[in-house]
This record gives sequence, C-alpha cells and structure tokens, in this order.
Amino acid sequence: MSPSPSYEKLVLVTRKTRLQQLVERFNSRGQARFYIEHAGGDFSDYAAEDDAYTRSLDGLHRALDLGLRVQTLERAIVPTFLFAPTDLVVAVGQDGLVANVAKYAGAQPIVAVNPDPARFDGVLLPFQPAQARAAVSRMLDGSARVREVTLAVARLADGQRLLAFNDLYIGARTHVSARYSIRLGDGNETQSSSGVLVSTGAGSTGWLSSVFNMAAGVAAFTGGTAGTPPQLAWEDPRLLFVVREPFASKQSTIRLVAGTIGPGQALTIESHMPTGGVIFSDGVEADALGFDAGAIVTIAAAEQRTRLVVG
Repeated sequence: MSPSPSYEKLVLVTRKTRLQQLVERFNSRGQARFYIEHAGGDFSDYAAEDDAYTRSLDGLHRALDLGLRVQTLERAIVPTFLFAPTDLVVAVGQDGLVANVAKYAGAQPIVAVNPDPARFDGVLLPFQPAQARAAVSRMLDGSARVREVTLAVARLADGQRLLAFNDLYIGARTHVSARYSIRLGDGNETQSSSGVLVSTGAGSTGWLSSVFNMAAGVAAFTGGTAGTPPQLAWEDPRLLFVVREPFASKQSTIRLVAGTIGPGQALTIESHMPTGGVIFSDGVEADALGFDAGAIVTIAAAEQRTRLVVG
C-alpha cells in the first residue's frame, strides 16, 4: 500500500535482552553461561528469551516493509534521540520499554509490540508480532484507534523537569528516611517517610497497586479494612499519590498520606534532606533529578500526552 504522506519513517525501538547484557559484561556467550550456571541459575531460560526476541525482531523487519524507511533505535539511545513529526514509533519489548519511550516520543504515536506473549503480561503491549503490520498500516491510512495517555510531570524551581508515564518517586536514594514538607490545596505538613509515589492512570495498576496490596495485607492482619485500591483510566487527567511508610513523631505528622491531584492542581514538596534526595520516574533511577535541601518540586498532570495505538 502507499504510505500516508504524514509519516516518512518507522522508528523501531528495541531493548537488550538479559543474555545480551550478560554477553557484554562477560565478553562471550560461553562465559555468560558459566556465570549463570555457576550461580545456580537456568541458562536455558536466558537463551529462550533471547531467541524469542531475535525471532520477533527478524519477523518485524520483514513485516514492516511498507515503503517507509525503518530506523532501529536501542533503548539506551532514546533519551537523546530527536523524534520527528513524521516518525511513527514501533516499540518492541516489555511494558517498561513503552513507558520509557513515551516520555521522549512527544506527540508521535506508538505501536507497542509484545515479542514474547508467553513471558510478558503486556498490559501496554496490545499487539503480537504477527499483528504489527496491520496495526502500522491502520496508522498509515488513518483508521487506527489511538488512546491518549496522561503523563505526570515534576518541575523544579530551577526549571528542570521530569516526565513520567507510570509514576514518579520523590524521596531518598537509599533506604534512609526521606524528610520533606508536602502541600496539596489547604493541606500542608512536614513528613518523614520512605518517599512519595505519584501515579498516573496507566501506572495505577503497577507500583501504586503494590502499596495498596501491602496496606490490604496489614489491614487483614490487624482485623481492619483496607478498601478497594483506586484505579484510573489511562486518559484520566487526575493523578494519585501515596506516602510510603509515613512516620509519626514530634517533627513529622501523617495526615496527608494519600489522595488525588485533580485537574489544575499540583502537589508541592520541599526537600529537607541535606544530601541524597532524588526524583525519578518509571523506575529508572539513572535518569533522575537531584532533590536536596531547599529544592521545591511541583507535580501535576502534564500537558503532553502519549498517543498509544490500541487497534
């Protein structure tokens, strides 16, 4: 078929498998195998994952021969890559790859492919490799279904910002207590905790849900009721936040421990940590903002949304 003039290039985003990362570390597949088996691991599982991913990529390169140029992009390059308005993104990997790409792709639509459905749940991966060509073709002829996913944004007073597809963590780099003041609307207090987690609708079934699972388990142990964990639709303009393991003391209170950041609202946090304060998104600690004493961050829904192709 003739490609739509609105897209000139397919950007195929890949990730390194566990085995590829081990081969880079130990210089050969044999050495990687020795390391895994010496540690008591099952090397065949690493090999099977790598084989499945390689087969999926090979099939995709053949299936996506639609008359457009195809550029392959490894995940590590994504933060420095400039996506063009004429790029159509195809992400091949786990859900985390989609979350990582979404923060940098801007308004460019993402066709997310699950390379190994037997291994990965693929909540954000609606297409199997055999379905990718049809999904891309629908984007090219304008018949695809696209969902606009709400992102969260953390903004520091010095102008730095960080987007999140699933969630933002604000706290300490280590397991020491994070100390800060937090404000939402008329609520304002000083806290000491294991950090604050802010989640989008897409992330409400991820890290945030584990916090509520813990609360439900503790409530069951003590004979209380934890209630139903909140979930938001991907398009919901609201964000959810929860304070992890808040500690009550003479200097810290625990009234503002969970809630909703509504449209037009922002959660404001000021760091009281001399060193080690950090803000990172979607579990990627390497791509983080420093958050030491005196730094103030505001967190709200971002104007930018991710366009995820779903049908």
